[in-house]
Amino acid sequence: MMRKWAVAMLVLFALLAPQAHAQVRAWLDRDRIEAGETTTLNVAADSAQGGPDYAPLERDFILSGHSSARSARAENGRITVSAQYSVVLQPRREGVITIPSLRIGGQTTPPLTLTVAPMSRVPTKAGDDAFIESEIDDGDPWVQQAVGLKVRLYTAVPLVSGALEQSQPEGATLRKVGQDLQYSQEMGGRRYNVVERRFLVIGERSGRIVLPGARFRGQGVGGFFDDLLGDGRRPLAADAPDRVVQVRAIPANAPQPWLPLTDLRLRYVALPQAVRAGESATVQIEAIADGAVAAQMPELKLASSGAAQVFPAALQADESFTEGRPRTTLSRTFSIVPTRAGALRIDPPRLEWWDVRAGVARTATLPPIELQVTPGTGANANGVPGVGAPADVADATQTGDGRIAIPGIQGRVLPWAATAAAFALLWLFTLLFFLGRHPTHAHKTELPAKSASPRPDLKRALADGDLGDIAETLCASVDPPAADIDALRARIADADQRAALDALQRARWAGADPRTARESLRRAFTRGVRLEKPARAANVPEPLPPLYPPA
Repeated sequence: MMRKWAVAMLVLFALLAPQAHAQVRAWLDRDRIEAGETTTLNVAADSAQGGPDYAPLERDFILSGHSSARSARAENGRITVSAQYSVVLQPRREGVITIPSLRIGGQTTPPLTLTVAPMSRVPTKAGDDAFIESEIDDGDPWVQQAVGLKVRLYTAVPLVSGALEQSQPEGATLRKVGQDLQYSQEMGGRRYNVVERRFLVIGERSGRIVLPGARFRGQGVGGFFDDLLGDGRRPLAADAPDRVVQVRAIPANAPQPWLPLTDLRLRYVALPQAVRAGESATVQIEAIADGAVAAQMPELKLASSGAAQVFPAALQADESFTEGRPRTTLSRTFSIVPTRAGALRIDPPRLEWWDVRAGVARTATLPPIELQVTPGTGANANGVPGVGAPADVADATQTGDGRIAIPGIQGRVLPWAATAAAFALLWLFTLLFFLGRHPTHAHKTELPAKSASPRPDLKRALADGDLGDIAETLCASVDPPAADIDALRARIADADQRAALDALQRARWAGADPRTARESLRRAFTRGVRLEKPARAANVPEPLPPLYPPA
C-alpha cells in the first residue's frame, strides 16, 4: 500500500513540477508616454516561483498598483502553472529610460526601453471631475484609408459605474480596436485616471464626414456632503466635441486594387542556400503595412513555373496599433520543389500601393529568387515523379540461399512466405468479387433544398464591417469560396441577392450611396446566401444486365 502511495506522489510531483527551461517574458502596455502619465509593466513566467524583485525600478519610477494572476493548463500530458505579475510605473524624469532586467526565480527578464516625452499641452478642461479628449491620426484621409482614432476619458474621482459611448458616423465605418488601456496622468494639479479606447475609421465616400463626439454618463464617489446628505455618489457627465474629416477621392492615376498606406515594406525572412531537384526548399516572405488592417491587404503569392512547383502555407497576420494608426504584419511560408536540375528563377510578389503622405503611387517588391538546382539523389535524381523520367523497376531475382528479392520490400524473403501472401491476396479478391455481386440498393429520398443559415462572421460583417469586409466575407461564405463578387453573383439564385451585390459594387467603385447598399445587403442576406441548385446528373444505365431479370 505504501509503495502505491509513493508511486502516486511521484507521478503527481512530475506533473506539477515546473519545466526545466521555463520562459520569462516582460513587456509594457505603452512604451511611449508623456510626463505625468503612467505605464504598466507586465512580467509572465511559465512557472510560479515567486514574484519578481522590483527593487531595481525604484530609482527611476514610483511603483504602485501591484497585481498578480496564476493559471494552469494541461500540455503534452503534464500540468503547467504560469503566473503574470503587473506593476504601475510613474517615471521620475523625462527622456529615454532603460528598465533593467528583473530577477524572478532563477531567471531574469530582458531589459526594456521607455520613452517619456514632455507634456505636449494641458487640456482646456483640465481641473474638471471628468472630461473627454479625442485624437485622430489623419484629418484629411483618402477614401478607404484606415485612420486611427483615440478617445480618452479622464476622471479625477473613483468611478462607481458608467458607460463611454461613441456613435457611428455617416459615410464612414467605425469599429473598436483592441482592449482599453488604463493609466493615470497628472494635469492641472490633479491626478486623473485615464481610459483610452482606440477606433478604426474608414471613409466610404469622398467629401466632408462628421465624427460624432464621444459621450460618458456615470457615477463617481462623492465628497463629504454627498455622504452626509445622500447615498455617497455624484453623477458624472462628459461630452467630446464633434470632429470633421475631409475625405479625398481616389485619384484617376491610382493603381488598382486601391491600397492607401503610410508605408509598405517587403523582406525575405528565409531563403534556401542549396536546392536539389525533387526536394523541398523553404522561402518565407514578410510584409509590414503601416496604415492598414489585415482585411485590406492583398495576398502574398509566388508564381509557380515549369521549373518548380510552389506550395504556399497558410497566411499569418498580426495586427497592432502603433503611433495612432493600424499596422499589419503578414508572413507566409512557401515550399518550392524544383522539377529539374539547372538554373531556377522565381519572380517575387509585387504590391502596388498609394502613398497617402506623398500622394503618389508606389510599388513594393523584392529581388527575384535565383537558385542553382543540383541533381537529386536516389529516387529524386531525375526530378519530381511524374515530371522527370520514370523510375526504373527492378525485377525479382533469385539468391543463393533460396530467398528471393521483391521490389519495394527491404531484404529478401523465403518462397513460402511470398506464396502465402499471394494466396491471401487471391482470397481477399475473391471475397470482394462475391460481395460485389449482391449490392444493396439504398433508397434515397430527395430533401427540399434549404437556404444555408448565415455564418457568424457574415452576421458580424453585415452588422459593423465596411463594404470591403462584407465583400470578402460573402465570397468566403460559400463552398468552394468565390474568387470575387462577380463570380459569386453568377452562382446566386435569388434575384434580390444579385441586386444587393450590384448595389455593393456601385457603392464601392461607382460612387453610389454606401448606406443604401448596406441596407440592401442586410435585407437580402439575413438568412444566408442562396445558391443555384447543381444540375442533377442523368440516369446512367447499368453497364451489365441484371443477373436475375425481373419477372
